[in-house]
Amino acid sequence: MKTIEPKKNKESTAKKILLALKKKKKDDPEKKEEPIDETKGMPATPNMPVLDCVIFILDWAKSKNISEIMDESHVRFHFICKGRGTASSEVLDLLGIGSSEKAVVICLEQNLMVPILIKRVSKTLNLHNPGAGIAFTVPLSGINKPILQVFKGSIHKNISDEEKKETGEGKEMSQKKHDLIVIVTNQGYSDELMTCAKEAGASGGTVINARGLIHQGPVKFFGITVQEEKEIILILTNRNNQVPIMQAISQNYGLATNARSIVFSLPAENISGIDLD
Repeated sequence: MKTIEPKKNKESTAKKILLALKKKKKDDPEKKEEPIDETKGMPATPNMPVLDCVIFILDWAKSKNISEIMDESHVRFHFICKGRGTASSEVLDLLGIGSSEKAVVICLEQNLMVPILIKRVSKTLNLHNPGAGIAFTVPLSGINKPILQVFKGSIHKNISDEEKKETGEGKEMSQKKHDLIVIVTNQGYSDELMTCAKEAGASGGTVINARGLIHQGPVKFFGITVQEEKEIILILTNRNNQVPIMQAISQNYGLATNARSIVFSLPAENISGIDLD
């Protein structure tokens, strides 16, 4: 008579095999898969580039020229927006500048290549001439991984010996202490706000029209109405003047006034095209 093996034994054997396979996969480090976090910055290592945010402010008529330089220099990420200078018409006439329209160019570049890029732009667009434009950098504290991986693919490539020497010379520029003061204010207050800033030690600034993305219509915080239309004012200054300028703006055009200004500063390095000392 044929003996039939109980199904219970077959099921227990199959469970043991599955458990063994799961354990092997768990213990194997090559099988582990972690989700990619695109928002977490990556620390700089010998195999990872250090990036800077490079900002150029120059006449709008030269925006096409600087865009061509960016393309020739293989700068992967650069953005151009329109702003206006805060110099009076008398000063513009004195400098021979017919318009105060400015191009604000923001780009990302490897720290090693920053002095080379600034030198190329300065030489081509004559930033050493008065009123021709300025350049400076703001260090980054983090960036998402996919963008960093783009730069990793070409780190330290296509740099000649002469350019490496230029990068060494460019490091001396970053020793001076400067700040970029950023003011977000209600529309229509930029001219009088800049007058106040100049009295406190500012040499000039650039205004960019902006729009607050808070909520449809005016919103109130602590009884203060927040308007949508804004002006962003960029003031480059040496560190000695940073506190007096920010204090003057906060006292005269801060949140308690109709201007409702927000003021903060960022460290600026590699200044070119203007003497702030």
